[in-house]
Amino acid sequence: MLSITHLSKTYPGGVRALDGVTLDIGTGIFGLLGPNGAGKSTLMRTIAALQEPDQGSILWDGTDIVRYPHLVRQVLGYLPQDFGVYPKISAERLLDHMAVLKGLRDKKERRRQVDELLERTNLAWCRRQAVAQFSGGMRQRFGIAQALLGDPRLIIVDEPTAGLDPEERNRFHNLLGEIGENITIVLSTHIVEDVRRLCGKAAVMAGGKVLLEGRPDHLVEQLQGRVWRRSAARADLPQWRQRHRVLSDRLEAGRCFIRVLADHQPEAGFEPCPAHLEDAYFAALAAHEGEVAVCSAT
Repeated sequence: MLSITHLSKTYPGGVRALDGVTLDIGTGIFGLLGPNGAGKSTLMRTIAALQEPDQGSILWDGTDIVRYPHLVRQVLGYLPQDFGVYPKISAERLLDHMAVLKGLRDKKERRRQVDELLERTNLAWCRRQAVAQFSGGMRQRFGIAQALLGDPRLIIVDEPTAGLDPEERNRFHNLLGEIGENITIVLSTHIVEDVRRLCGKAAVMAGGKVLLEGRPDHLVEQLQGRVWRRSAARADLPQWRQRHRVLSDRLEAGRCFIRVLADHQPEAGFEPCPAHLEDAYFAALAAHEGEVAVCSAT
């Protein structure tokens, strides 16, 4: 169990990246959903003991990992948003090198783990190819392979599917879902679909704060019967946003549709529609920002 209590972090210049974050994260995949600048990566780095918070505590199975950071490093697998690789070094050699750095001294056991992880991440066929030449999706799969070295009990992945094509994203989802059954995975993303497909529990962050937390299906249930939809000219969007709580606007088959949050039919022309996790996300951001409109959906 990962218990985060009243965690705060302010960077030089007064940027408050974390503002009293409190979360309890158990076994399975926990999603941290939020826009760029929400504080997700700062939280990831703090959990990984790469930086210290100004205030608050992080307990891993009851042990204070802010005070004893080496204890979390022993059980941690970490895939940052961006990671560098040595040029001209093959996936096999680089993974073996990282295994040594993780403390896997036994050559036979190291070879077993390297071979197994290359197979699990579908990289065995290119094991002798330089990682620097990999596609984005292949590099992300290699990143998961290195994060799994040493059989970690806690894995942190920061924006793992950003920039991946649909096929690679689906492959990555399947891989995370497979490894997340018996360990704790913290997944940071700004992609709502990643959370919907993978996470048993999630939190929405913005401005360094946790705005919303719970099971994705429960978060959606709270909005059922309160989401309305209609077509709208894009030129009229500012007027719609002034009159209603517009959650998002989206182009469908060349036509613009808006989704509005209201307890009753806002006005003629609106039809009720099933709520989605994206609606819960945008509603939380709107409440935080104190604005009627949030942003356009993609």
